[in-house]
Amino acid sequence: MSEYKVNLLWSGDTTSFTYKTYSRTHTWTFGGGSTIEASAAPEYLGKAELVNPEEAFAASLASCHLLTFLALAAFQKFTVERYEDEAVASVGKNAHGKMAVLQVTLNPKVTFSGENLPTADQLNALHHRAHNDCFISNSVLTAVIIKPVV
Repeated sequence: MSEYKVNLLWSGDTTSFTYKTYSRTHTWTFGGGSTIEASAAPEYLGKAELVNPEEAFAASLASCHLLTFLALAAFQKFTVERYEDEAVASVGKNAHGKMAVLQVTLNPKVTFSGENLPTADQLNALHHRAHNDCFISNSVLTAVIIKPVV
């Protein structure tokens, strides 16, 4: 079993700690040393210029799909030249009336090169298997929709 650690650090100004005034800015420091400044989404009084947990959630799903897709393509001897995705996380109330990320839509656009190019059916099968084998998508209840861009 593997473990992946993230250190989260938040500190604020306790002289004006009210719901509307406390800072939502915090840092994520990952095991390899990368640090990212994060905040709440702007709708929740965060800073729009910083990454928020909802965006990070969508990025995790998109990144996992990408990495799984690349491995599967390489095993089938397809050469991926470029892969781009515009993932969208949709937040709303779930069946229990709780706010949740209800759906993440991945919109991968893949460019291949070389002589061995996948057919449309092979490309769809690659995306389907990448979704089924992705560690992150296997870990969440959120619906993950894959809409390949051709």
